[in-house]
Amino acid sequence: MTDRDSDPDRSAREPLSASVVITAGAALFNEGQFLTARDVWEGERQPSDGDDSDDVERLLRGLAATAAAAHRASDGDRSGATERADDAVAALASVSDPRGVALGPVREWAERLAAAPRDTGSATAPRVRIDDETPEFGGLSLDAAGLAGPALARGGEPGDPATLARAAEFAREQRGTGQTEFAELLFAYLRTPDARPQVAARLGDHVDREARKRHDVDGLF
Repeated sequence: MTDRDSDPDRSAREPLSASVVITAGAALFNEGQFLTARDVWEGERQPSDGDDSDDVERLLRGLAATAAAAHRASDGDRSGATERADDAVAALASVSDPRGVALGPVREWAERLAAAPRDTGSATAPRVRIDDETPEFGGLSLDAAGLAGPALARGGEPGDPATLARAAEFAREQRGTGQTEFAELLFAYLRTPDARPQVAARLGDHVDREARKRHDVDGLF
């Protein structure tokens, strides 16, 4: 488990950086979860200091359109895939800082899809690479995993999205304390699709137990 975005002094609820959102969406996209990647890129980002909001917004909009085009292409929806591929090409063409994302293959794929809608059935989406790496669930930072997990649940995977989001908060609060149960279960949820129902249930039990513990402590004061 890597934690390249970690900082033990950060609040668990501090707005996520653009790089975390981009990477979480890329991992979902690379795992074939196109609609979930789209939702993360479209709606999850909260601005944080140091981001060029206009350029980041164009990048996220272009990536989201790419994910939507990939989903529609996989469903054989020619017109829908072409429309969203056109959107992706237009948005990504004006991105000046790709934040480490290798946009060349993404643009080329979207351009081909937009120009040849009859090929949607055989279109294979490119892998999204960032800083010469291909993000996958196993290599995410804790912050990115905490974004991807609830997004998967919202997209129809087993588990309650709010519970997974709370588990991610607890995992971030435990960072640097030597306690890792929430982080370990969160990564297990991402990495083991067949076991997601069981892992989600265990996470729910852990979240309920932690919430009761905190409630009991608060009641003492």
